[in-house]
Amino acid sequence: MAVASGAETQAVLDELGNEIARLNHENAALRQRVQLLTQRLFGRRSEKGVPVIEQGVLPFEPAAAGPVQAATTDESQQDEGAAPASPRRRHPGRRRLPADLPRERLEIIPPASARHCSTCDAAKVRIGADTTEELDYVPASFVIREYVRPKYACGRCQQGVVQAVLPARPIEKGRPGPGLLAHVVTSKYSDHLPLYRQEQILERHGVQVTRRTLAEWNGAVADLLEPIVRVMHREQVRQSPWIQCDDTTLEVQDPSRAPEIRTGHLWVYRGELGEVVYDFTWSRNRDGPLKMLAGYRGYLQVDAAPAYDDVFAQSPGIIEVGCWAHARRYFKEALPTAAVPCAQALALIKQLYGIERAAGERHLDTPARLGLRQEQARPILERLHGYLQEQRAAALPKSPLGAASGYALRNWAALTRYTEDGRLKIDNNGAEQALRPIVLGRKNWLFAGSEAAAHRTAILCSLVQTCKHLQINPFVYLRDVIERNASLLSGGTNRMMNDKIEQIWERTRALRPTIETHRGECDGLHHLPDTIARAFVEANVYRLLLPHEFGGENVDPLTYYDLVEEVSSYDGSAGWNYSIGSSTPVILGDLSPARRRLL
Repeated sequence: MAVASGAETQAVLDELGNEIARLNHENAALRQRVQLLTQRLFGRRSEKGVPVIEQGVLPFEPAAAGPVQAATTDESQQDEGAAPASPRRRHPGRRRLPADLPRERLEIIPPASARHCSTCDAAKVRIGADTTEELDYVPASFVIREYVRPKYACGRCQQGVVQAVLPARPIEKGRPGPGLLAHVVTSKYSDHLPLYRQEQILERHGVQVTRRTLAEWNGAVADLLEPIVRVMHREQVRQSPWIQCDDTTLEVQDPSRAPEIRTGHLWVYRGELGEVVYDFTWSRNRDGPLKMLAGYRGYLQVDAAPAYDDVFAQSPGIIEVGCWAHARRYFKEALPTAAVPCAQALALIKQLYGIERAAGERHLDTPARLGLRQEQARPILERLHGYLQEQRAAALPKSPLGAASGYALRNWAALTRYTEDGRLKIDNNGAEQALRPIVLGRKNWLFAGSEAAAHRTAILCSLVQTCKHLQINPFVYLRDVIERNASLLSGGTNRMMNDKIEQIWERTRALRPTIETHRGECDGLHHLPDTIARAFVEANVYRLLLPHEFGGENVDPLTYYDLVEEVSSYDGSAGWNYSIGSSTPVILGDLSPARRRLL
């Protein structure tokens, strides 16, 4: 009986020990989740830098012998060979106000009594002046544009009534002009102002427009400019050697189902030149990327989400590229539970980013960047790969450190692929940055009113965010294309669907050398040298409708400007003929500086 009693006791102890171990693991996992949530709520969000845990924990460096000494503030005990503190930077002073803003000159003259000398009573003469600049704000104003079309008829026979055709309107029988439509779209999708706030702003100016009408205007603009987004997707994004892709959620109102608010997904596809195209789907599965990337051959940089597995399986021409920012984030989140191993991994990842930063500062071209990665990044990656294998073998599979090591090792081929092509990026941050305005916007306008509104949101965000990435004023671009598209689509014309849509706008980049050479001949914005004008005609270029080719008012006006609406012809005997705002050709040599203004 004693032996049996001892065996039973040992079994009970073993069972209790297993239960205690299970509870300890569960408690540790819950603590880790609490720490992670607390960090996300109250902690520092930046992933830059490597935390200093203790002296001597940097990768593959021996730890310092003996205890770490506390830091001292006594200057006599500091190392004499330590580098002196960097000198304090001198403040550059105030920035100059923009020279192209309108200026209102106000002269403040002393009273007449003070302009006479008190000693000899002679009139004082002006010897100089001090100028003080003050930046003021004039609220935006509305203007009502009246189109008056007189009717003409024969006074004798009372027949043959003629009347000019009304210019094309962005919205048929609608009141808003191109500028107002561009302002509403820019305010919502660039400045993140919901329509009810815009309604209140308009009311302060004495204009009453309901938010429902504003929503209809947004929809009309999206329908008008949808062909441009399709061309951006077909001719720019899908022609890019690499595409960055990511997604975020978007709440959509659907009264036909309960609950009325459903969660959809907004995908972003970013190309090499900075253009971004958004697409809306209800679910986060393969259907969206398969549709948008059908027939694409090149690199696709993603975050290893399961939705992309079928994309790579069904599209052999698409090569997966991993994201080191996601891999780094796993180690950053696991840092509170495994400080030293995570700090060592983060230090090595930081060295990889340091190489990319150095390549950017040196403005290396593609071959030079590839050579730098092969020479410096490859050895670091090999060391990191061996280190992660050791950590995965030692850590629990479901622990944060085990999950971080497992993610990196499972996607190691994709994570190291950026070292095979100098055009690729080390991470997918470009796509994540393109999603930040969506996240900020949905905190203000909360949701899309319908599935159609969600698709229109994707269209307008594609144009607005592409303009912002290319440093183009979205309002200027939208006002221009809304006006031009309305003219092109008038009369049932379908020219916007033509593959040659790129030939609508003047392509001026090829003329940069000529413009730079003859820059000194230009007198501000009012005089256009014949040399530059002749180069425009000889190049036979047109501005593009795509944001990537749009100059915008924030770019050098000598490089991008709209002097002529249409190039007519060249007559060797008469000179260079242009049509400026009318159908009557004029000779450039006869144009006065006032007629040569930037339109």
